[in-house]
Amino acid sequence: MNYPPLDPADVRILVTNDDGINAAGLEALTEIARALSDDVWIVAPELNQSGVGHSLSLSRPLRLRALSERKFAIEGTPTDCVLFATRHLLTDKPPALVLSGVNHGSNIADDVTYSGTIAGAMEGCLLGIRSIALSQAYTRGHPVKWATGVHHAPGIIRDVLSVEWSKEAFVNINFPDVVAASVTGVETTRQGHLGFGGFIDERDDLRGGKYYWVGYAPENMEPPLGTDAAALRDGRISVTPLHLDLTHEAMRRRLRDALARR
Repeated sequence: MNYPPLDPADVRILVTNDDGINAAGLEALTEIARALSDDVWIVAPELNQSGVGHSLSLSRPLRLRALSERKFAIEGTPTDCVLFATRHLLTDKPPALVLSGVNHGSNIADDVTYSGTIAGAMEGCLLGIRSIALSQAYTRGHPVKWATGVHHAPGIIRDVLSVEWSKEAFVNINFPDVVAASVTGVETTRQGHLGFGGFIDERDDLRGGKYYWVGYAPENMEPPLGTDAAALRDGRISVTPLHLDLTHEAMRRRLRDALARR
């Protein structure tokens, strides 16, 4: 069964992120959400949670800090925030739309498996709520073009919500590293593959011991047309539907045939 089309003006919107309650991208997303609805609530991590993926805080308590009537910070992950808001804070009227972001940096290709921004939308999907992750590409050393998403996102979200949704799907939107007027279009894309490029940086502390940073440098690959990475490269906004079922069907069928002989 699918969700019917939705008019965001009529619903409660939950805003979260993974960059933390003080992030500029959260301010941008709040502006986007308020362009869609008058009923906007913000529940975001107290501290930066980039790269935490879809993790829950099961071994420590959550602590809540109220910043205003509809804005809260939680000492936890984006997943914690969406779960807390939906199952505790807003039980009188649960949100009908979760918006997660706007992330400081794109969330495309292999990045989606690590992203706390994606995880916020994924948790909303698991809880039966239409959910959208939003991210802004940028170039290191240059200002982040938050105005691109603020300008384009409300119209795109309205269009995305105007169609039926699979209850197993959520949407990943990425804005290119260009000013709003230079966006070359909106493309419905598939998840690409760039190669993780992770590495460990070993350093010496002042006492002669070792410590390590996890580093990340995507491999220099030419993304195929139709992928999220190619759209951003060409100045287009990428809109990618993702789903919760991670089963690889072709491999499942091969395994089924091989194990049937046992």
